[in-house]
Amino acid sequence: MLSDSCGRMRSMKTVIFAFVRGDANLPRKTSPRMPLELTAVPKVSQSAVIAVAIFLVTHLALLIGLTAPEKFVFDEVHYVPAARQMLGLAPSQPMLNPMHPPLAKELIAVSIAAFGDNALGWRYPATLFGALAIVAIYLCGLALFSAQRPAIAAALITAVDQMLYVQARIAMLDIFALGFGLLAIATFMLGFRRGRPHALFALAGSLFGCAAACKWSGLFPLGICIVIVAVIRLMQGWRTLFADAKPDDWYRPDLWPDFRVQHAALCFAVLPVLTYLAAFVPLYGLSLSDLIEAQRRIFADNTTTAIAGHTYMSAWPSWPLLARPVWFLFDKTTENDVSAIVFLGNPLVLWPALLALAVVLRDFVVARRWDAFLIAAFYFGSWLAWALLPRTLGFIYYYLPAATVASLALVYVLRREGQPRWLLWAYVAVAAASFAVMLPISAAFVGTSMPTFNRLMLFQSWI
Repeated sequence: MLSDSCGRMRSMKTVIFAFVRGDANLPRKTSPRMPLELTAVPKVSQSAVIAVAIFLVTHLALLIGLTAPEKFVFDEVHYVPAARQMLGLAPSQPMLNPMHPPLAKELIAVSIAAFGDNALGWRYPATLFGALAIVAIYLCGLALFSAQRPAIAAALITAVDQMLYVQARIAMLDIFALGFGLLAIATFMLGFRRGRPHALFALAGSLFGCAAACKWSGLFPLGICIVIVAVIRLMQGWRTLFADAKPDDWYRPDLWPDFRVQHAALCFAVLPVLTYLAAFVPLYGLSLSDLIEAQRRIFADNTTTAIAGHTYMSAWPSWPLLARPVWFLFDKTTENDVSAIVFLGNPLVLWPALLALAVVLRDFVVARRWDAFLIAAFYFGSWLAWALLPRTLGFIYYYLPAATVASLALVYVLRREGQPRWLLWAYVAVAAASFAVMLPISAAFVGTSMPTFNRLMLFQSWI
């Protein structure tokens, strides 16, 4: 008995010390009965310092050349006037942009009040939430990989994807929903393997409510979490067991032993609704009829199919292939020079990600790995949810949440057992080089010549 106890203590110490060091490879022969909290994340203080560093560096990078151009870009023409109206800088009637919830526009309004009614005031909040989105991917990496290096690599890959870079430098709603949504996903992932996930799931639910209060597409990841919890609880109710159960299984009969139905309802229904509705109070007060009418209006505007076509519209099956970008800006500065902002993902990130996602899907189905399960759930759920909507008008920037999660799939594959350690970092360098090549068509302050612009437009559908 004494020797068995000593053996268990040595095994437990090995696991704990491995996490403190941030080692990627933990002992594989972990007992299924080991407390789930021991498969958490590396040292909290170290992770907090790295998260702050990632936020500061990416935020400063996103600020460079932010005010170019000093005029409205693409859909800023809808959202900035709505923010001005909230500040009393425009007539109060008719209400501008009532087809979207108000939180993102309220944040833009706060920025205009702080920095002035100018390009910096319009776009500054987007840089904050772009940086937060990259931090959130880092936190997702910690939850999935239990090591610092792959988590940092995931953040770097996300940072050098043009999709997030472009969206984080324009006063639109999507980056706000993405930032809140990814923070919620990271929090959910951090709680997924814990014995008592109550606090983390509650925080995730509140963050999902904030994401939906920016744009209703923020409801998609919340729906994914609800489905995950419902499926696991259903299987536990059926007393499902895997014949060859392993610690890495996505489903375990002892998962969340004290997480009851009432806890799930609080975390994924009550808290999201309360935080969502709180965003409407500055506009409507506590008038129940006005709140209900606002939701009816949003629903009607977002589900109608009677929407005119758009030059840059595209269908959801084409988004992973980067078949049709959106030109946010194209200005000729001289006879041979242009200032351009093209919303187009980094091809050397998003095309290889499709192969990585196939491996992730295979590992979820065949090996039942919990990390592959979560990556696949949040990628395919965020993307394929658009197939369920009746509206015909779509744009590639709707793919942004799924494309961001795809960075985790790339890291998952590049750090698989047997892969050389340098391979992941070599890929990060290649992706960064591709980002640099495409920067002239991603940032208006850089500018480029017409011949270079034409060379970067690789396909006819990109024009």
